[in-house]
Amino acid sequence: MLSGIAAPAPALDFTAEEERRILRHGPWPPALLPDPSNRVSGKPAAIAFGRALFFEPRLSTSGAVSCATCHRPDRTWTDGLPRSRGQRIVDRNAPGLFNLGFNRWFGWDGAQDSLWAQNLRPLLDAREMGVGPGGAARLVRSDRRLSCGYRRAFGAAPGADDARIFVDLGKALAAFLETRVTGRAPFDDFRDALARGDAAGRARYPAAAKRGLRLFVGRGNCTFCHFGPAFTNGEFADAGVPHFVEPGRVDPGRHGGIRKLRRSPYTLLGRFNDDARRSTAAKTRHVRLRQSNFGEFRVPGLRNVALTAPYMHAGSHETLADVARHYSTIDEERLHAAGERILRRLDLSARQRADLVAFLETLTEKEPRRQSVEKTGNAVCR
Repeated sequence: MLSGIAAPAPALDFTAEEERRILRHGPWPPALLPDPSNRVSGKPAAIAFGRALFFEPRLSTSGAVSCATCHRPDRTWTDGLPRSRGQRIVDRNAPGLFNLGFNRWFGWDGAQDSLWAQNLRPLLDAREMGVGPGGAARLVRSDRRLSCGYRRAFGAAPGADDARIFVDLGKALAAFLETRVTGRAPFDDFRDALARGDAAGRARYPAAAKRGLRLFVGRGNCTFCHFGPAFTNGEFADAGVPHFVEPGRVDPGRHGGIRKLRRSPYTLLGRFNDDARRSTAAKTRHVRLRQSNFGEFRVPGLRNVALTAPYMHAGSHETLADVARHYSTIDEERLHAAGERILRRLDLSARQRADLVAFLETLTEKEPRRQSVEKTGNAVCR
């Protein structure tokens, strides 16, 4: 060998157990089935109407705030703020609107058990939009374009039941948001190459990402919470981050979410569920309130995570490097003793943290699916 010429770096070979864990994160995208609790799930007219509603500022009491205020298409369907601002600042971060049709629970605290119910929350919250059932129903009845869109989506003109119209708006919004499924990412190409024994395909995946992936499925134990094709177990965890909103006031997280869920008329157990069999309602029927739920927040999916900073429920970490540092140096005393002690300080080196970030960056879709961002939401009716 000629002096001064370095030998190629040895390939990183995964163990059989590591490969098994990696393969569980695909294939992507999975089939998205219609939501049985939403009679217009998957219907083109409802998707078009939901798109129009998403960009409609008159669904706020100020007439200046829409869903797109906090979930901007040009900012990866979030707003880039630690804590979002609608009509006033709120307590939590606005997550990117991706892959929602695969979720079990909705909102950082899981106070909603369906996507359509989650869409009603900002319409009820005075800090966000606050229009409420009466205001929303009056707008739809009085506006020719929205009334026409409603009729096309639901097969009848908006009637006299304000609550029914209000819930139907949430369902049209859900039909639209279900379409926001991320495209394939470099990780998916590697995962599929691994599945078919394609050595050349495996070799194209960056070495740093492979090292980070090994940490993710191995020493980091990240797959305990972030597993499956969407990289989330769909449940809740205490990540060891502060949950004080302001001096003297804390965010109770999942504990408060379960209490809200039990009080809500908009659940899968109620009259607005379009599925007479209540086939998806078991989770709501059997949820239990535990003290360990205090300070737990929903485990987010990690697809497109590199595009949705800042991170955690209140945007307390600005970058993925900050998140990797957090888990490497986590203060275990912040974790509730009454809860299951899943997290342990990882003590990763600077290079290991960089490798972990390199892996997470390969979860970004290669060709983002283009969506109309017209404020009219593609003309529903003319």
